[in-house]
Amino acid sequence: MAALTSARRLVVKIGSALLVDRDTGLLRSDWLHTLAQDVDWLKRQGTDVILVSSGSIALGRGVLGLPAAALPLEKSQAAAAVGQIRLARAYEEALAPHGITTAQVLVTLEDSENRRRYLNSRATLETLLGLGVVPIVNENDTVATDEIRYGDNDRLAAQIAVTVGADQLILLSDVDGFYSGNPNEDASATRFETIDRITPEIEAMAGDAGSGLSKGGMKTKLLAAQMATAGGCAMAITEGSILNPLKRLENGSSCTWFTATLDPHAARKRWISAMKPRGEITVDEGAANALANGKSLLPAGIVEVTGDFGRGDPVSILDPKARRLGQGISRYTAQEAGAIKGRKSSEIEATLGYPGRAALIHRDDLAL
Repeated sequence: MAALTSARRLVVKIGSALLVDRDTGLLRSDWLHTLAQDVDWLKRQGTDVILVSSGSIALGRGVLGLPAAALPLEKSQAAAAVGQIRLARAYEEALAPHGITTAQVLVTLEDSENRRRYLNSRATLETLLGLGVVPIVNENDTVATDEIRYGDNDRLAAQIAVTVGADQLILLSDVDGFYSGNPNEDASATRFETIDRITPEIEAMAGDAGSGLSKGGMKTKLLAAQMATAGGCAMAITEGSILNPLKRLENGSSCTWFTATLDPHAARKRWISAMKPRGEITVDEGAANALANGKSLLPAGIVEVTGDFGRGDPVSILDPKARRLGQGISRYTAQEAGAIKGRKSSEIEATLGYPGRAALIHRDDLAL
């Protein structure tokens, strides 16, 4: 596989068992500081880094003196509320000496299923990365119920990786890869170096058992791999409890890589192309040329808006002769788009009565 430093954008998932000592319930500060060293090393190579971190409930239950057994929902949420602030502070204190600013981003499954929330999450993460920030993402356990949960941070990490167009996703786990069986129970189980395609036979090898403080078993990691690779993101499962786990992975520590057949950019374009358009936007010749040259679609270049679409819906883009150029994800509703068509981006706030985004369709959300 390609080196970590070749990734333009990297998502790293950290499990509870790595962050929190299962016997004491305390943060493994020494380990976290070596992870911070790895993040600093990657950022110095020009790689954007997002950390998807478990641990809030595990930390909170220790502070509150709650038992290690399964907790009822209200106590899990209380533990998350107490633990989340400590988790965020721990990352801030670990990364600050390297001159790295952190941000806390809490999400639920609804944030990816609802197009408007998805766009907001994506825009926020893109802006943070553009500013050099390392986002610390976690499920918002203080408000999430079973109906709106990811339930494990493996799949959350995969969703975040696809959302931001990451090249690679690293699951730091308590195992050093994907095995043909449970290596703790089956001495003949072997580790896969690379998996190019997730077949029914591979799926049958995945078990459900988690590890103490962590929720995800190998099955959730396989589901994460399916989601990530379909979005053009390669994924690795590797042992994370060792010090400097990312540098160790770069230097050849044991792992399993799941390969992606498309790059993230191409995968996203294919996804957008496959969506059913909810409306049409006709553009002038200047806008058509700008789109062909990789530019975003600005309101000034819009001639006509038809259909009833909402923010986050796919729309077809037509040239002045009504020929289809492609389609994209609109950042405005049909009503808003109609109001700002032909106007400069600087006039959006005066027209709508509130500030909006400069582009009606960003170039990353266009498939031509």
